Amino acid sequence: MTLIAEIAEQVGHLTATTDNIPTPHLRKENRIKTIQSSLAIENNSLSVDQVTAILEGKRVLGAPNEIQEVRNAIDAYELLLELNPYKEKDLLRAHKLMMTDLVQENGRYRQGGVGVFDGQKCIHLAPPAQRVPLLMADLLEWVKQTKVHPLISSCVFHYEFEFIHPFADGNGRMGRMWQTLLLMQWKPIFAWIPVETIVKEHQHEYYASIAQSDHEANSTPFITFMLQCLKQALQEMEISNQKSNQKSNQKILSVLQYNPLITIRELQEETGLSESGVKKILRQLKAEGLIRRVGGDKGGHWECT
Repeated sequence: MTLIAEIAEQVGHLTATTDNIPTPHLRKENRIKTIQSSLAIENNSLSVDQVTAILEGKRVLGAPNEIQEVRNAIDAYELLLELNPYKEKDLLRAHKLMMTDLVQENGRYRQGGVGVFDGQKCIHLAPPAQRVPLLMADLLEWVKQTKVHPLISSCVFHYEFEFIHPFADGNGRMGRMWQTLLLMQWKPIFAWIPVETIVKEHQHEYYASIAQSDHEANSTPFITFMLQCLKQALQEMEISNQKSNQKSNQKILSVLQYNPLITIRELQEETGLSESGVKKILRQLKAEGLIRRVGGDKGGHWECT
């Protein structure tokens, strides 16, 4: 309960300062971190720079299957704002993209047995394949209907998803992506928070919390672990957002000094910010006494104090 309260407070502050959408640069940076970290948990060795290069359409030296994993994840996350987290067809659609040319059963539930491994150690043996469709239908219906707080219910879904292990491969990356999708229904800002980077930093604890929850037949250890990761990810997002805002402020100040007659639209083009983002920074700079407007919107100019 303490973690939920702290996270809710962080989300409220972050939402108020970003209008639910970080800057384009920060969105791209965090999406790259999300993809690289989620795949690194699954032993993909490509770096953030290599993932960035693939996203930008550049050639990268690396194992073909690892490059394919990155391309697939980019395609899957591009759909994030379109997917319905409560619909099975959307889950299968996302898996089909995520595992294209990697497994034959992409977009379909597994037909055989499967387990969760931490290195060479099997820490969980999943339910029989014939039970998967019923278990997934039950889980999707539960998360759609539950009145439990989204921070808790999304963690429960993530844990139960990994317990069922519905696919032949790609369950880890799909479970993490789907928790993000569920959290987005509560607060859209979660689309851009790279919690996977924190999970990657604590990968051993991630698997240990799954194993402990299995052993206790209680998802609380996993819920607690994921809430701690969410809290840390929000803290780091806040720091990144502050740094990004400082850069934007400095950029706009420099542009105003160089061209006092510049318009709001031209400032948008110079900075890559939205109209509301530019106006927000201008209000802040005026409140701090760093700039002032001389004359009206038409025919006036900016003056840097």
